[in-house]
Amino acid sequence: MPDATQLESNEPEMESSLHYAQLALLVACLEWLWRDRTDFFIGANLTVYFSREQLKNRDFRGPDFFLVNQTQRRPRKSWVVWEEGGQYPDLIIELLSPATAKTDRSLKKVLYQDRFRTPEYFWFSPETLEFEGYRLVGQHYDVIAPNEVNQRWSEVLGLFLGVQDETLRYFHPSGELVPTPEEAAAAAQERGDRLAEQLKALGVEPEV
Repeated sequence: MPDATQLESNEPEMESSLHYAQLALLVACLEWLWRDRTDFFIGANLTVYFSREQLKNRDFRGPDFFLVNQTQRRPRKSWVVWEEGGQYPDLIIELLSPATAKTDRSLKKVLYQDRFRTPEYFWFSPETLEFEGYRLVGQHYDVIAPNEVNQRWSEVLGLFLGVQDETLRYFHPSGELVPTPEEAAAAAQERGDRLAEQLKALGVEPEV
């Protein structure tokens, strides 16, 4: 049996550039929003090893995106449940593709519900924009109903998830979009430029 702390991820390449871009977006936005926190881990196309029997059978399961709260924010080669105090993901997002959609909607949903007991499970198709969400209530997943703008509330994140410009994005409770680092920098620059213009109109030279 290999040293569990050194288990490498065993996930296949993602299906398309759309899937890569969507995954990178989900990771970048949440890491930027929580940049001052050290108590979470984000897995991106990373294997979750949940039993030693699974290793023997090579029955690997790697969510496209998963979040674990109340853990150390540090690099990992994979997520090994028995090396992490028995912690499973708190939230999982699968990115549907023609090759994986059936498994994501059925086998993986049952696994995350019955074995992982993951509190929230979402899936999204970057191609068709299909978007669904489920929350664990008792022993079973219940559908998370969308609001009037088709966003679904995540209790784990404290944010809405919704589709904007054909991508899955995070939204604050106020409805404000959680930006990418680049969008945040551009917005800050725009605010600075507006302030400079206002000061100039008042005859005040901005400090250098």
